[in-house]
Amino acid sequence: MSVEQVTENVDGLRWFKSSYSGSGGGNCVEVAAGLDAMYVRDSKVTGGGPVLRVGRAEWAAFLASTE
Repeated sequence: MSVEQVTENVDGLRWFKSSYSGSGGGNCVEVAAGLDAMYVRDSKVTGGGPVLRVGRAEWAAFLASTE
């Protein structure tokens, strides 16, 4: 499985908030597409918070499981 916490700089990525996120400020995630992976972070901790790097195959499997 290719999921790991990222230590490199991800400031240059374009982040998108989940469409399931409401305006109430609850539990929300943001995702960004990289060249060979997807990145996931907590939308409330965008600066310096933990970021997960998910391989493309694992991301595709995750999306397929949510349909």
